Amino acid sequence: MDALIRPLRSLANGLGMAWWARVETHGPNVIYWFGPFMRRQELEVELQHFLADLQAEAPGGLSHEILRTHRSEPLTDIQEPG
Repeated sequence: MDALIRPLRSLANGLGMAWWARVETHGPNVIYWFGPFMRRQELEVELQHFLADLQAEAPGGLSHEILRTHRSEPLTDIQEPG
């Protein structure tokens, strides 16, 4: 099944139809992109595990938003202090 899903996710991502979560932490200031997913519901379930892992690292703050978009590398962006 995964052999079929992977190309479909890639196609959906290329068309900007894939679901992604943009997760931002503060202290350290990092933006993570979590995805792609074919269905928003699937993303929401898996995102809870990802957020729990990040919370365990005790960032100063954490926020996220769910988007239907196209993403490519890099999927982690460390923000330099300005």
